[in-house]
Amino acid sequence: MGGPGWLAGILAAVMLTVAVYCAGRLVVARRTGRPTEVDADGVHVFMGVAMAGMLTAGLKFLPAGTWEAVFALGAAWFGWRLVRVRRNAQATASPWRCLHPLPHLVECGAMLYMLAVAVTVVSKSTGTGMAAMTLSATAQRFSIVALALAVFMLGYTVWLGDRVAATALAGGTTTTTGHACPPRLAPRCAALCKIAMGVTMGYMLVMLL
Repeated sequence: MGGPGWLAGILAAVMLTVAVYCAGRLVVARRTGRPTEVDADGVHVFMGVAMAGMLTAGLKFLPAGTWEAVFALGAAWFGWRLVRVRRNAQATASPWRCLHPLPHLVECGAMLYMLAVAVTVVSKSTGTGMAAMTLSATAQRFSIVALALAVFMLGYTVWLGDRVAATALAGGTTTTTGHACPPRLAPRCAALCKIAMGVTMGYMLVMLL
């Protein structure tokens, strides 16, 4: 199943923008000392670049195997973080680590799924956009996985949007998890990046159904 090339092109541009912005957050956080979710921002840099290449063939510059290794490491990291948070949330809470590792674990899993099942990406004659994703017969049997991942990601974006709206109504009040440190770096912008990432990933997963 394919989507319009212009939409894929727009989403690819958004993903590259998110990647550049998250890379900038890491630089600014290091220079100013204002904390950010280093692990989440870091993995979103790689995800943004990889997803842009999957949406628009002209932006692809690394083989799938390389990206699979990157996101396998990401899944291992967030899986380990999830276990530690579930065991002792207070001891592992840090303004420099993501407070909710589960969504990022699912994101890494979704990237691994898409990289594994997307055999080819057929672009339109203009060279922009994802006209179709051709799946192997084996992958088509597991389309329920794509559906489950898409539902999770879209639900996650709704939850994030609700939190952003609630923060805005509360006058932008944020917490620092009890640590004596400056407030987090642009938390609403970080949430908007996660929303953009979740919507785009949900769209790509739906295209695999």
